[in-house]
Amino acid sequence: MEGLGINVPTLIAQIINFIILLVILYFFAYKPVLKMLDERSRKIKESIEEVQKVKEQAAQTEEEFKKKIEAASKEGQEVIARAMRTGEDVRQRALQEAKQEAQVLVEKARGEIQRERNEAIGELRQEFADLTVVAAEKVIEKSLDKEAHRQIIDKVLDESSTLKKK
Repeated sequence: MEGLGINVPTLIAQIINFIILLVILYFFAYKPVLKMLDERSRKIKESIEEVQKVKEQAAQTEEEFKKKIEAASKEGQEVIARAMRTGEDVRQRALQEAKQEAQVLVEKARGEIQRERNEAIGELRQEFADLTVVAAEKVIEKSLDKEAHRQIIDKVLDESSTLKKK
């Protein structure tokens, strides 16, 4: 091997030195580097797991938020519907009360008209009876008993109004 320029004792010394260097590097450099890489890998895995948990919690919170918004929306719609029903009920009651008041006013007006009509008819009868008595006095030229004559006229008027109603 000397012909090739290789010195065997130096080669053996270099191989032993290389092996010693590998053993020293293995214990003092390679193991700490592997330990550091393992630690870093573990931290990365924990971070990924933590991120997954946070994502799941965020998704769960978002779902709960959506449910709460939906519930609030439904509740708002129910409140609006109740308010509309209440408004419609109030409107119906007001309309009914107005109809009742109008009916009362109409009945009151009819009663008032009937009373005034009856008074007018009574006054007309009185005046007609007085005129008839005055006319009869002038025709006969003597005084008649006004009360007896009025009773006869009232009787005739009652009979004529009864005939008209039939």
